[in-house]
Amino acid sequence: MFGRMGCFNLLLVWSLSLSLCLLLCPTSAQLKTNYYANICPDGCDASVASTASNKAEKDHPDNLSLAGDGFDTVIKAKAAVDAVPQCKNKVSCADILALATRDVIGLVGGPSYSVELGRLDGLTSTSTSVDGKLPKPTFNLNQLTSMFASNGLSQADMVALSGAHTLGFSRCNQFSNRIYSNPVDPTLNKTYATQLQQMCPQNVDPDIAINMDPTSPREFDNAYFQNLIEGKGLFTSDQVLFKDSRSQPTVRTWAKDKTAFNQAFINAMTKLGRVGIKTGNNGNIRRDCGILN
Repeated sequence: MFGRMGCFNLLLVWSLSLSLCLLLCPTSAQLKTNYYANICPDGCDASVASTASNKAEKDHPDNLSLAGDGFDTVIKAKAAVDAVPQCKNKVSCADILALATRDVIGLVGGPSYSVELGRLDGLTSTSTSVDGKLPKPTFNLNQLTSMFASNGLSQADMVALSGAHTLGFSRCNQFSNRIYSNPVDPTLNKTYATQLQQMCPQNVDPDIAINMDPTSPREFDNAYFQNLIEGKGLFTSDQVLFKDSRSQPTVRTWAKDKTAFNQAFINAMTKLGRVGIKTGNNGNIRRDCGILN
């Protein structure tokens, strides 16, 4: 459905959107993989662009690593779908984002899976709504587990979704506390810490960003978990998954078994995609994914 352009950032876009859905919208609704079978046979809450009077979710400081080409790809996909008369104004941006994420994962070597559909788009999108609603890179296991458990997701689901950090990038200020503390974070591989210091010197340009996965940043694989065992988790919230004895066995298992990780990721993504769904008067279908109706 989608080309390779922007694919490495679409997963991050989806992660942002689902995280907002997960933490802001406690309701759920029935989704179906064949939802558009009769509506648009050929054929979650998407964020929108900021305006002079509204700063959107995607422009919150915590989300600046979400590069623009990912958003642009979803906007172009929406336009292509709406170009089909039978589909015009029938397919939500939220569903397009979900489908795009599935395709991105497949394009870079990840598993294929069926996507449940039937979401509507949100009626609002503000930068301030992000505050305190996304997992922080400094979170410990209790904080991570609690955040996901409050929405019906298990610790294993959380660890599986963290595996999405096998793709994408981060700005240096999200982990600089680990490499410039005194001493350097002892859970960080010493060689990797030196490399990070070279790539992210103190007082570095805030726009500088590096890959989340230092070994295979353009492949969806289980290298993320292998990296954690070697002390190469970029965030504190990454490395804690191996440091904490409660989650370490899961990390070790998926580091050895890519098939098991893939299945766990599919299960977690499906569960996460069911949380916070907007239906009825709680949402609509946007005419333009970058603009509220």
